[in-house]
Amino acid sequence: MEQEVLDTTKVKKLLFLGPNGSYSDFAKNKFIDFFKFNCVSTNLKSISAVIKAIKDENSQDIVAVIPIENSIEGIVRETLDNLSSLKKEGIKIIAETTMDVKHALIGYGEKREIKIIRSHPQALAQCKHFINTNFADSLIEEATLSTSYAIKSLTEKDKTIAAIGSIECAEMYEVPIIEESINDEENNKTRFILLGKFFAPQTGQDKTSITFSTENKAGALSKILTILDSYKINMSYIDSRPSKKELGEYVFYIDFEGHILDKKVQAAFADIKPLVKMFYVIGSYSSIN
Repeated sequence: MEQEVLDTTKVKKLLFLGPNGSYSDFAKNKFIDFFKFNCVSTNLKSISAVIKAIKDENSQDIVAVIPIENSIEGIVRETLDNLSSLKKEGIKIIAETTMDVKHALIGYGEKREIKIIRSHPQALAQCKHFINTNFADSLIEEATLSTSYAIKSLTEKDKTIAAIGSIECAEMYEVPIIEESINDEENNKTRFILLGKFFAPQTGQDKTSITFSTENKAGALSKILTILDSYKINMSYIDSRPSKKELGEYVFYIDFEGHILDKKVQAAFADIKPLVKMFYVIGSYSSIN
């Protein structure tokens, strides 16, 4: 393997979607505790900014944490659109973890005073029934880069503005909680990935993520899926995004059970590579609790 196996002692810096108090912040802490990283944490304002920073530094000293999927809203498009761009630097997914998402209505005013609710677009969507049931149609929903930015922006001077986010974040910024457990769906979870210029070893409970593009021809994707099926490789996710290079050309993303070092996975890749224009293993990795 071209890349070194993950060496936690080399990691000196961790990037995450901020500010402090975001769900990415809490996910970051799980990775730090699990891998025993002794590093400085730096938050950035967007997923694209995190991706750009880890690519620009292009070093084993740095890792990054970003959200990739929510159980209610689905894949995080900004993350998916950026993953194929990691190929040049050889940055891969090292591990993943899942966080429970429990939203609360947060602010300095009472519910009847609120005219504006701000939060990340996914959080607003995840509380749509609560918003529609408790507030008039005139309520304004303002999108922010993260739930923590929404909470951090609140001031006692304007009690007509509230935010949706976590209780932990509200406590961190000492903003009152108006109402807890406002999720439309109780079982709300977000999956986060840890990126770095390392290779994650086999654990026996691994997942592999790949991205590739094909010729714009009928049956091109079907051939790839047939190969995976022939090796009895179980897919858990498939998606496509425009390549942004040519109209009608798409980049595909697939997650499946197994590790890049598994013999059947290597055999499948050998059959697939002659059929694609671009191919990149985004990572073979396991989940941490």
